[in-house]
Amino acid sequence: MDGKVIVDTQTMYKTLARLSHEIIEKNADCENVLLIGIKRRGVSLARIIKENIEKFSQMKVDLREIDITLYRDDLTERYNSPKLNRKPDEMSVDGRTVVLVDDVIYTGRTARAAMEAIINMGRPATIQLAVMIDRGHRELPINPNYVGKNIPTSKEEQVKVKVDEYDGITEVVLSKKGNQA
Repeated sequence: MDGKVIVDTQTMYKTLARLSHEIIEKNADCENVLLIGIKRRGVSLARIIKENIEKFSQMKVDLREIDITLYRDDLTERYNSPKLNRKPDEMSVDGRTVVLVDDVIYTGRTARAAMEAIINMGRPATIQLAVMIDRGHRELPINPNYVGKNIPTSKEEQVKVKVDEYDGITEVVLSKKGNQA
């Protein structure tokens, strides 16, 4: 394996527990919190955070996932006005405290796309952002409310958050671009 493990499994679970406690502390009414995981790995992290919040606070937390592909600003023009096909059984975001969960924040473009998608679903009371890794290099003025680890990187490096569901292991790996971690 190329790359260096910068957050091992045990540390990652401890960090997700800390993030869960921070979300509880900032949001006294956790039952109004709607966790939304950004596909793919953000969803896995959001599931862990949901379980932690429910265990630590004895309050029920709703979870939803979002695919922001059609909201990305680096796609062709034909995707500029995506159409949402909402399912009737989807949880409303109206008046809710939405906590977006993602694995890594880099330029901020994924978070911006997710916020746009959420706003197209309704009017949340607030939108907060929780990320496992903040690696810097923002192109947009977006800062997460909850950060697992700040990992200063160069643009020639990549950060890969691995989760059991997709990778068979839970850890964070730092490698040079072009190397598979």
